[in-house]
Amino acid sequence: MDQSQLKWIADFIWNIADDRLRDVYVRGKYRDVILPFTVLRRLDAVLESTKDVVLERKKFLDQHGVVDQEGALRMAAGQAFYNTSEFTLSRLAASNHGQRLRDNFIDYLDGFSHNVQEILAKFKFRDQIQTLVDANVLGYLIEDFLNPDVNLSPQPVLDGDNRIKLPGLDNHGMGTAFEELIRRFNEDNNEEAGEHWTPRDVVKLMAKLLFVPIADRIESGTYTLYDGACGTGGMLTVAEETLLELAASHDKEVSIHLFGQEINPETYAICKADLLLKGEGEEAENIVGGADKSTLSADQFPAREFDFMLSNPPYGKSWKTDLERMGGKAGFSDPRFMVTHDGDPEYKLITRSSDGQLMFLVNKLQKMKHNTPLGSRIALVHNGSALFTGDAGQGESNIRRWAIENDWLEAIIALPLNIFYNTGIATYIWVLTDRKAEHRKGKVQLIDASQWFQPLRRNMGKKNCELSESDIARILEHYLQSPSADDDAAKTMPESKWFNNADFGYWKITVERPLRLKSQLKRSAIETLRFASGDEALRSEMYGRWGDALYDQFAKLRPEIEAWLKGDDSDEEADDSDEEDSKSAKKAVPEKRRKKLLDPATWLRDNALVELARLAQQELGEGVFDDHNQFRARFDAAMKQLDKKPSASDKKIIYKAVSWRDETAPPVIAKRTKLKANDFFEPGYDGAYLEQDGKDRYMLEYEADSDLRDTEQVPLTEPGGIEAFFKREVLPHAPDAWIAMDATKIGYEISFARYFYRPAPLRTLEQIRADILALEQQTEGLLHKIVGAA
Repeated sequence: MDQSQLKWIADFIWNIADDRLRDVYVRGKYRDVILPFTVLRRLDAVLESTKDVVLERKKFLDQHGVVDQEGALRMAAGQAFYNTSEFTLSRLAASNHGQRLRDNFIDYLDGFSHNVQEILAKFKFRDQIQTLVDANVLGYLIEDFLNPDVNLSPQPVLDGDNRIKLPGLDNHGMGTAFEELIRRFNEDNNEEAGEHWTPRDVVKLMAKLLFVPIADRIESGTYTLYDGACGTGGMLTVAEETLLELAASHDKEVSIHLFGQEINPETYAICKADLLLKGEGEEAENIVGGADKSTLSADQFPAREFDFMLSNPPYGKSWKTDLERMGGKAGFSDPRFMVTHDGDPEYKLITRSSDGQLMFLVNKLQKMKHNTPLGSRIALVHNGSALFTGDAGQGESNIRRWAIENDWLEAIIALPLNIFYNTGIATYIWVLTDRKAEHRKGKVQLIDASQWFQPLRRNMGKKNCELSESDIARILEHYLQSPSADDDAAKTMPESKWFNNADFGYWKITVERPLRLKSQLKRSAIETLRFASGDEALRSEMYGRWGDALYDQFAKLRPEIEAWLKGDDSDEEADDSDEEDSKSAKKAVPEKRRKKLLDPATWLRDNALVELARLAQQELGEGVFDDHNQFRARFDAAMKQLDKKPSASDKKIIYKAVSWRDETAPPVIAKRTKLKANDFFEPGYDGAYLEQDGKDRYMLEYEADSDLRDTEQVPLTEPGGIEAFFKREVLPHAPDAWIAMDATKIGYEISFARYFYRPAPLRTLEQIRADILALEQQTEGLLHKIVGAA
């Protein structure tokens, strides 16, 4: 069924909704009635021809006291489901309106087998019946859906000559119609339609990317297909059809089992209903879904491995709820996302909570078969952020690194813009396997198919183009080609480029420079220590108001201070003060800050810092120390002489208050270690320096200046590695810099835009000259007219 027919069906159903439900529901709620009604009509159409047989079989089984009637009734219906009510939708249409129709309709729903009951429960359809009855529209809805001019059944409608009058509506076609309906239901409410439905042309491409490369290796036997975000099941059914056709063309007989998981109750119900309609009752039991069945936090197939997997996971969608269900960041322990890699036993594959699309990729990679000749093959759709979001060491980058360094990523194909119904953004198909062909080992292929499409005659949502058969064949042709033996030549092809795995990786190095300080124990600097515990402006105002009483009478002053901080102060002095000066007092201070300001220990500690600094000032004077290292040594000596033992944190606060950065000052030494005579020291770029003092040798390490800290990305393929890059790119500009080796991390990103960038050709001088002359002719006489008019 082509796009125009699917559009007509969507229009037909939409018109029913708009005609019958306009004054009963807001448009965003039409779906609560129309989607289940459409599924009901599809089920009813399939069961109608065997209705009498099922009723007779039911009567026979009841008369003979048979308890387990499931199998016999399914056989009588010729389907994986049945209905034992005397009613069909056609018979209900003949019923009277009102409560009698309501009772008959409920009896009809109650007659369905348990697997259909679950579908109706997911739709919450029974909750709508009384509303439809009260509005007197239930009967009209039934009549509209029985319109003979439209076929919602998967089976074709034949005319008197046994020719197809109306084609059947298959699973993927129904899914396309559903997506269009949901988009329309929500657009007036400024809502998103949910997950982006994958068009059939894209699914066909994904299926071929999965199966065509191994077509000659498929043997007769059983294969499993899995989709962890299966929606209405379109991907699974198209992939199943593709594999069956491919196997038959190679004279192989295959049995295929479908597995899927879907969190949206509506789309899950549609998926399960359509599998039942296909006669795949057992396969329908392998589809699990509902609001509590998230693939991330409630994996329903934890011990299973699959031959083929494909998916269009939700991208740009928060998975914060799943994260909380999984224990939060602190308690996260799901073994799918905590692996051993490159010597790290707790390598985390956890993305930021705002976008969990790559978590679905990890879930599939963890379900690969590693002990079969074909292994597993995976195809997923991702948006552009999956290629580059996440810094080195973060979850997204770690996932890319894990997949690429394990040599599982085969190819990424860029799709045309506006190929999806509900988004016009750039999308990409990722193809992965644990059984790469020999010519693919250690390599990744990138294909730019963004310009290969044919326009639609009529847009469907944001979808304005599609992949034709020739476009799909063209992509497959490039995909099946072997790379050039010359690595550089393989990267210069205009639409298909090959890269070594390491080409996407980089070291993120942290470049440090030494802290250089001068120091001076001047009075103004020492006074700032009085407010070292934070909230300097408020503490300064409080000290100006209550003075030294804050140190020895705080308990007595506390009620007054607390009232002042809350903005409840009624002191008359405040009324006479300048408005700006009293602004902070009149505005209530937040409780968290207020709590610290009301802690007398913070005031006593800050006062003690002031006293220590004053004592040091008496010993060291108020002169400027050009070398902070000498200042520290003199300060420590003074404290020892005065028998004072300030803590390391207290000294750090004092040093910070009385010092300032100066690039002419010597570096501040963090650590000075004496080396033994037989200790080997090799100079490098790790921030360790050798100092020779007579016969003694010392290893110096300097304090890093956080304000001068910088990072650099060094390609994993950099000749000479990190040190060669550092020597060439950093040291000429910052001779005192070093590398914080412990902070070095490996990251991976894939920049399609950089690899396939095509600069626009510059215009020639002749073209520019022609444009200028043309403009002159257009404006000839214009200036004269303007000046003359003046």
